[in-house]
Amino acid sequence: MEKNDALKHLYDGNGNFLGVFFSPELWSVLSREIEPHLEKLFRTEPEVPYEPMEDWDMLEKFWDFRYSLSRGVACGLCGNETENWTEDEPRRFYLKAANLGGLVSFQCCQCKGRVTKNHFKDKVTVECKPFVEK
Repeated sequence: MEKNDALKHLYDGNGNFLGVFFSPELWSVLSREIEPHLEKLFRTEPEVPYEPMEDWDMLEKFWDFRYSLSRGVACGLCGNETENWTEDEPRRFYLKAANLGGLVSFQCCQCKGRVTKNHFKDKVTVECKPFVEK
């Protein structure tokens, strides 16, 4: 294997360095050493969605219904469920909205569907809607 054939420096028409080209033969030798470094370099951490926890805390603080405020969430679309969404690691549901009127909305981490819990004085209704790309 000749160095000039296996390794080429690439430049644009203005002489700006663009990168390096490895021949398939050279890459087969170097890839075992280079690939782990590339994986680390280009690894991206999953983005954690913002959760309006202040709104949830306010709902809990001023909760005055006869029943207790449940932290259980269940997705009727994919079957994902939890007894306490705040303690799951990794999360099964992300809080998307909460208000003093008792409306609480979650996103399912499994199917991305929207689970909405409407808290009324005497009951809770749950609605599940599939994820829709915007």
